[in-house]
Amino acid sequence: MLLADTPAGLDTGDTAWLLASTALVLLMTPGLALFYGGMVRTKSALNMIMMSFVSIAVVTVVWLLAGYSLAFAPDLGGLGLIGGPDHLGMAGITPASLTGKVPTLLFATFQLTFAIITAALISGAVADRAKFGAWVLFTAVWTLLVYVPVAHWVFAPDGWILSRLGALDFAGGLVVEVNCGASGLALALVLGPRLGFRKEAMRPHNLPLVLLGAGLLWFGWFGFNAGSALGANGTAAAVLLNTQAAGCTGLLGWLLVEKKRDGHATTLGAASGAVAGLVAITPSCGSVDLLGALVIGLVAGVVCCYAVSWKFRFGYDDSLDVVGVHLVAGVIGTVLIGVFASAVMTGGATGLLHGGFTQIGKQLLAVLVVGGYAFGVTYGIGKVIDRVMGFRAPAEHELTGLDLAVHAETAYDHGVLGHGSAASHAPTAVKAPVA
Repeated sequence: MLLADTPAGLDTGDTAWLLASTALVLLMTPGLALFYGGMVRTKSALNMIMMSFVSIAVVTVVWLLAGYSLAFAPDLGGLGLIGGPDHLGMAGITPASLTGKVPTLLFATFQLTFAIITAALISGAVADRAKFGAWVLFTAVWTLLVYVPVAHWVFAPDGWILSRLGALDFAGGLVVEVNCGASGLALALVLGPRLGFRKEAMRPHNLPLVLLGAGLLWFGWFGFNAGSALGANGTAAAVLLNTQAAGCTGLLGWLLVEKKRDGHATTLGAASGAVAGLVAITPSCGSVDLLGALVIGLVAGVVCCYAVSWKFRFGYDDSLDVVGVHLVAGVIGTVLIGVFASAVMTGGATGLLHGGFTQIGKQLLAVLVVGGYAFGVTYGIGKVIDRVMGFRAPAEHELTGLDLAVHAETAYDHGVLGHGSAASHAPTAVKAPVA
C-alpha cells in the first residue's frame, strides 16, 4: 500500500490480524464441505461438498450487491431492523474508508465469510434429497431475507437486539448458529425425510474425511471468534483461549456420554463434540471467563450428544444434525451468557454468577425472536421454491445417488475415495442425466 493510501487512524496490526482471520473463516466452509461430505453416504458425497462450495459463490455475489449494505449501512427508519441502501454494490466505500481501525473493505469481507458458512451449514439438514438448482436459489433468497436482517439486529451498532435489547452475541451464536439451526429445521420439514429414514442405517462413509473437516473447522474457528475482536489485542487473546477450552470440553463431554451410554467412544463423537463446544462458545467467548468457557463447552457436548437423537423421536429428518448440534449448542451458549457473563470481559453486563439478574432474560428473548424469525421465513421461502420449481429431488435420483444423477460424476471418478468403481455403487440400467 502506498503511504498516501494509508488513512489516518488505520492500525496495521489490527488490519493484519483481521486479514488472517478472514482467510481462516473462509477456510471453514471447505472444511465444512469435507465434514459434511464424509458424513453422508458415498453416492451423494460430491453433491454434499458442492452445496458448500456453491454457497461461497452465491453468497459472495449477493453480499457485495446488497447484503453488506442492508446489514451494516446506517439504519433505515431508526427502528434497528435493517440497514439502508447507502452501500449497494459497495458504493461509497474506498480503500481509505475505515470501520474502527481497519479498512471497511476488509470488515465487509470478514462479515461476508460469516454469511457464507451460515448458509452452507443449513445444507446438512437436507442432505441426500435436495435439488441442486433449488438449493442455489434458496441460498440467494435466504441470505437476503433471513441472514441479512438478523445480522443487522445483532452485529450492527444500531441494530435493535444489540443497541436496544442489550443481548450479547460476540461472534454469532444468534446470527450464525441459532439462525442456521432454526432454518435447517424448517427446510427439513419442507422437504420431508429421506427415503429409508428410521429404517435404514445411514452411516458416514468416510470418517477420516469427517475428522479432517472437523480439524479445519476448529482451526478456522480461531479466526471466527478471536477475529471478531476486530483487533490484535487482549480481548482477542482471551477469546482465542476460551474457544480452545470449550472445544476441548465439548469433545470430552460427548465422549463421556457415548462411553457411559453405548460402551464406546467414537471418532464421529469426538468430531461432533468438538463442534458442539465450539458452537456454544461462539456467542459467549467475549463475555465469559475461562471457567465459564470450560463449563459451557462441557454442557454443550453432553446435551448435544443426546439432542442428535431427537429427530428419531419426533420424526424430522435433520440429516447431519444441524438442529441437534448448531441450534441446541447455539441456544446453550447464548443463554448461558446470562449465567456466566463477567464484567471483566463485557465491560459492564454480568450474569447470575456475578450478580446480574436481567441479562439472562435478554438472552432468552433474543434466542426466541431470532429462532422464530429464521424458522418462519425459511419455511415460507422453502414452500414457495417447492411450489415453483420443486425442492425435493426425484425419488430415482435419491436412490441412485445425487452425485451421478445431478452432477454426472462420482467421488471415485476423481480418486477421492479410493480405487473402487463407480459402477458398483449405481444401478447399471440408470443412465446419468446431463447436469
